[in-house]
Amino acid sequence: MIQKIKTKNLRIGMHVILPGAWVDHSFLRSRFTIRYKDEIKRIIESGFDDISIDTSLGIPFTEAEEVSHGKEDIKPPEKWETKNVVPDELLEAVNDKNLTSEKKASIVYSSSVELMRRLLDDPKAENIKEAKGGIAEVVNLVVSDQATAKNLLRITAHDFYTYTHSVNVGVLSILLCKSLFGSSDKHDMHELGAGFFLHDMGKIRVDPAIINKPGRLTDEEMKRMRIHPYQSYKIMKEANALTDECAIIAMQHHEREDGTGYPMRLKGDEIHTYGRVGCIADVYDALTAERSYKAKLNPFDALKIMKENMINHFHKEIFDKFVLLFT
Repeated sequence: MIQKIKTKNLRIGMHVILPGAWVDHSFLRSRFTIRYKDEIKRIIESGFDDISIDTSLGIPFTEAEEVSHGKEDIKPPEKWETKNVVPDELLEAVNDKNLTSEKKASIVYSSSVELMRRLLDDPKAENIKEAKGGIAEVVNLVVSDQATAKNLLRITAHDFYTYTHSVNVGVLSILLCKSLFGSSDKHDMHELGAGFFLHDMGKIRVDPAIINKPGRLTDEEMKRMRIHPYQSYKIMKEANALTDECAIIAMQHHEREDGTGYPMRLKGDEIHTYGRVGCIADVYDALTAERSYKAKLNPFDALKIMKENMINHFHKEIFDKFVLLFT
């Protein structure tokens, strides 16, 4: 039975039917059962005032008249299985040989963002380990399929949500490592990919008011923001998912060649190649992202600013390799 309700009355356990195709909104499917509060928020933010729900597949509105989208946990009925962290679409797209490189890149990117969204919503140990398996599939694709990798480079989103930033930095960094290391077996590309995708997990332990502030941070707010590299390290260690690669990337992606970075103010060769790669990708994505207090830059202008105004922050030879990704 189809029931039309106001989006403000949505709750976990309802099976929603979004209008339009999946390309018209930020979800991978137009029909799905709500498992997370974040999904309700995203539906509301999509501009839908009314939404259809299928009461044969989920709970009806009559059971949810007193709806709260506050901090308390609302658990779905036990008859539904917990949603996997890695979307089925990601694995299907990676292994589908009939998809064009453009379509494969589009699906892989969207489902990678969804993977990170789900993980950050529930970053328990088993989810981190599952996510690393999904990230390994993306790494395999980027390393082996140049056409799809190039399309991934073109379609990165330009908002600055932590989950999209994580995917952008992950894709950019894997591409740069591929350029730097070639087919060398001295580097574990799967663990590198995990490190780059998960480098900002520590932001879940930073005050959301600071993360989501629609403007520049004060000195005190920046001081609190700068705990996130260590917190990323700590979260993965607590989950028994911390490898050397993940530790280096988590702790060093904000270190700068001239010693002005954080959290340890490392300088020059004190910074590992993996940290140098993460720093370049992180800064580039920040410059090309849309913020409330600044317009996004196109790739050419971002690279120009990095070269002319920020080059002392980066390892010059690695930066030159990064620039070549866009040619």
